[in-house]
Amino acid sequence: MPERQVPERPVRPEPRATASGPGRVLVAVYAIFALGATARAGVQIATRFDEAPLAYLLSAFAAVVYVLATVALARSGRTWWLIALAACSVELAGVLTVGLLSVFDPAAFPDATVWSAFGRGYLFIPLVLPAIGLAWLRHTRPRPG
Repeated sequence: MPERQVPERPVRPEPRATASGPGRVLVAVYAIFALGATARAGVQIATRFDEAPLAYLLSAFAAVVYVLATVALARSGRTWWLIALAACSVELAGVLTVGLLSVFDPAAFPDATVWSAFGRGYLFIPLVLPAIGLAWLRHTRPRPG
């Protein structure tokens, strides 16, 4: 009696880590923005908070989002991927919202934030960065099962 051959299960490739390949550059850019936004917010809040509290608190919020995105993109696993997705999504919503508000109501922002005018003071990188981050996360998304 011939042996019954069991077909081999196809080997499912592991999803790419978010910090691999081009993701390393993405993590590095996020880290630079995390450091810059944190330093900027810290100085603004410590020295001139009463001049533009909304703008400076938004700078601090942006710093927290950048730090969270940096850590999440640098880590592996489904949970970190989801955290990175949330951070990049919040960042995109923030830069679009603050960008629109700062353009249409400049009096509400007497001093700039990282996201003011869609990141004009940072060569519009804050506008482009979350789109690149979300595209990279789509590319590296964990597979079901």
